[in-house]
Amino acid sequence: MFTFIANEPTVLPRLAEHLGYSALAVLAAVVLALPLGLYLGHTRRFASLVLAATGALRAVPSLGLLTWLTLQLSFGLSLPLIPGIIVLAILAVPPILAGTVSGLVAIPTSVVDSARASGFSESHIVRAVELPLGAPSIVGGIRSATVQVIATTTIVAYIGLSGLGRYLIDGLAIRDYPQMLAGAVLVAALAITVDLIFALIQRLVRPKGLN
Repeated sequence: MFTFIANEPTVLPRLAEHLGYSALAVLAAVVLALPLGLYLGHTRRFASLVLAATGALRAVPSLGLLTWLTLQLSFGLSLPLIPGIIVLAILAVPPILAGTVSGLVAIPTSVVDSARASGFSESHIVRAVELPLGAPSIVGGIRSATVQVIATTTIVAYIGLSGLGRYLIDGLAIRDYPQMLAGAVLVAALAITVDLIFALIQRLVRPKGLN
């Protein structure tokens, strides 16, 4: 297995492609989930309902949804990246949304009321008070989403994209089990590395003196 990894010239390009797909999906999820999470956490309206609804997205079978979207969105063109990113972004939205809402809801009401009494506007409260205090939880949500996406990005190889999932799909086709095992080890190692990086970021964004 390790000989295969060392001698395989496509490891680095596929690793870069895997990271690229994952980054695009997480970025799309952040653009969607972060503003909504900030609104729900600040107003605390319908937060439980929205979290329950988005949490149900985790039960959607990713491979089945990927296949369906590929058939529906291709329109005869070779555009597998679009449904791939959509499916991965759907997977990433619930943990980011939950982390953002939880981070803001955990802030004592007295802190927010003090800022409001000092003349802060609602948008200023979000930017200057809630966002910094909720940052560790928000980063934690993005961390969880990123690790999940990296592990699941292997399925995009099923619709013709590259990435580390190619070792699993191609290895299965020719029953090359060492190749499949090498691909699984690479994905796991990448997920662990990214998780450690986000763990460091999560500590760095923690406000000083916050217990």
